[in-house]
Amino acid sequence: MKRYGFVGLAAAAILGAVALSFAFTVEETQRALVVRLGMPLAVHDDPGLYFKVPFIDTVIFFERRLVSLEPPAEQIILGDQKRIEASTYTRFRISDPLAFYQAVGGIEQGQSRLAQIVNSAVRRELGQAKLVDLLSTERDRIIDAIRSQVIERSRSLGVDVVEVRLLRADLPAETSQAIYDRMKSERQREAKELRAQGFEWAQEIQARADRQKTIILAEAQQKAKVTRGEADAAASQILGDAYDRSPAFYTFLRTQQTYRQTLAGASPTLLLSPDVDFLGALTKGPSPEPTTGEKPSARAEGGPRP
Repeated sequence: MKRYGFVGLAAAAILGAVALSFAFTVEETQRALVVRLGMPLAVHDDPGLYFKVPFIDTVIFFERRLVSLEPPAEQIILGDQKRIEASTYTRFRISDPLAFYQAVGGIEQGQSRLAQIVNSAVRRELGQAKLVDLLSTERDRIIDAIRSQVIERSRSLGVDVVEVRLLRADLPAETSQAIYDRMKSERQREAKELRAQGFEWAQEIQARADRQKTIILAEAQQKAKVTRGEADAAASQILGDAYDRSPAFYTFLRTQQTYRQTLAGASPTLLLSPDVDFLGALTKGPSPEPTTGEKPSARAEGGPRP
């Protein structure tokens, strides 16, 4: 019984394999092309279960969804003879599996062919552009022109190109380093010029400030001398008026001024007799006002009249 059971399982497996070789399933995200000995027979767009002749028919599945294509970056010479490394990004959909199979065969061959079309369009457009165009609003126009060329040339492949973009457009490493060094040297030169210009401006400002300082000090000293002279004249006038009004008081004031100057702490030491006339104002007090019209001599009372 065990032997018959094993044979039954083997027979079921063989029948299942044969059944699978007769049938295939198309999913919602796929399209199927049935090829018999290299000759296309039918295209199945609707999902479901389909049948084929085993060992003769071959089923090729194609994506209904968008397919991305990102070829390696390549060096391109621009219109101004500068080199850049450009990498592109393309999204497409296989709209006609039969035309796609007849044009390129499989999906890998189709991607390779489409990459060549994109590369050719990129080289054609960038070969007429300048580096500054890729850094301005002109970049959008260039990308639109590349997309239009790719769409036009890829229609014969049975694909619909939805998007073509420039992922990167960089200078080569050696060129970037050279440009960086040149930019660095240029910035350093500009910095030196600005420092020299700033130092020159500082010298001019300092000289102008010193000149203004000298002028202000000279004017201030002149005004001070004038003011001091006016003050001395006013002081002399006041002293003269004081002498005219009270000669005794004037003499006493002059005596006190003489004491202040002579007996100050910084003055030399004086040894005087108590009865000396110089100390009369300290010992006897101020002289009384004269009653006659004769005014005492200022020199005899202790100091000259100014």
